[in-house]
Amino acid sequence: MPFKPRESALPLFDDFLLHIKANNYSKETLYNYERDLETFSLFLIEEVGIKFGDINKKTIELFKAYLNSNDRKTAKGQRAAQDLSSGSINRTLTSLRRYLNYLADMDEAVPLVPGAVKLLRMGKKHKQVAELEELIRLIEAPMKFEKDKKVALRNRAALETLFASGMRISELISLKRSQLDKSGRIFIQGKGKKQRFIYLTERAKKHIDHYLKIRGDDLPYLFPAGGRNASDKNKHISPNYLQMKIKKYRELLGINVPTSAHSLRHGFATYLAEQGANPAAIQILLGHESLDTTTRYVHASDKYAEKTHKDYHPLKD
Repeated sequence: MPFKPRESALPLFDDFLLHIKANNYSKETLYNYERDLETFSLFLIEEVGIKFGDINKKTIELFKAYLNSNDRKTAKGQRAAQDLSSGSINRTLTSLRRYLNYLADMDEAVPLVPGAVKLLRMGKKHKQVAELEELIRLIEAPMKFEKDKKVALRNRAALETLFASGMRISELISLKRSQLDKSGRIFIQGKGKKQRFIYLTERAKKHIDHYLKIRGDDLPYLFPAGGRNASDKNKHISPNYLQMKIKKYRELLGINVPTSAHSLRHGFATYLAEQGANPAAIQILLGHESLDTTTRYVHASDKYAEKTHKDYHPLKD
């Protein structure tokens, strides 16, 4: 039988997941909580052999080491194929914190206060974004590398839309044709159920219109899946598919800077900032709740910083 850790390790686990779902969190958030906590449950049962009620600070330190090790297993009990980043480890630890908080709120016995689960220190990385010319080559890559014309036009239109609007990949794949109008303004519901307008460039509108004309169907999603099964027709492309394609195009083009769907969003913000866009406006376009989050995207605009230094330094001559 497959291992089902939530049946034996973590009290009120199903109730906790129901609590997350009932509070209108996204399916992705629910999935992350379930996966992270099943990983912890598996660790308790198979790695250290202790009950949840007996965990302490040392257990948490051992769990951190386990997440950082080559012997780590996935939530399904399989050997992990790759190492976790510090950010992914911290997400897992944050899920554990949230679960402990839930138990305390339900007046259940909690072996450890949530604050005892300390996150890893995160080194500050210099954000990288590919040169604009490279991003343009990436966006145009489907027309060069895809043999199926409809697939090429769809993927090109999707990448154009990502960079034109700065939207998240989750927002992009769920777009429906009914959300489009001639103005290029699209009303979407983004992360945290927040609603906002995103805007398409004339270039992006042109590629979407061309793709829809060639597609010649009335399927609901703007970027539908291309499966052969009849059931696939009403599904949208998956985030994994698009990320895989972006990675493939980047490698084929020889672009050295790591580039993903999120990189196009980052590039959108960076190059708007380089053109002198107001950070508060960029915040609205990205759908960020805090301006601090936005500045982490735009402060790394090296070209703009270099030009400012060159133009305005008092001893430039």
